[in-house]
Amino acid sequence: MDAITTAIVTGLAIPVAKDAITDAYTALKAALKKKFGDESDVVNAVKQLEKKPDSEGRKATLQEEVENAKVNDDPEIVKLAQDLLSKLKEQPGGQQVITQNVSNVKYAATSGSGNASISGITEHETSKDH
Repeated sequence: MDAITTAIVTGLAIPVAKDAITDAYTALKAALKKKFGDESDVVNAVKQLEKKPDSEGRKATLQEEVENAKVNDDPEIVKLAQDLLSKLKEQPGGQQVITQNVSNVKYAATSGSGNASISGITEHETSKDH
């Protein structure tokens, strides 16, 4: 998942009532509404996910709408998502939930340690000679 979808999904997954996290989540949603409109597909996908945060289908819909609207091309929204993720990582269990959400991708292979940022992934079919 991209940083924006991960931030929203994780923000809904960690049961905390910290003002800093609530404020960061609210700021991200407000930026999405300001940029795309209150009735946009992206904002509606967030609203639907808020109703059923555990729904894999709604998470996938949000990811699709984020990609379709090219939300990751907006540096302000990406920064707000990263700020929210930073605050969530600081919470007990936050890093584990974020890692689980980020690893819920179609194909993934990792090794080593450190920080990574992935966005704008495009899948291409390749032919293999046997």
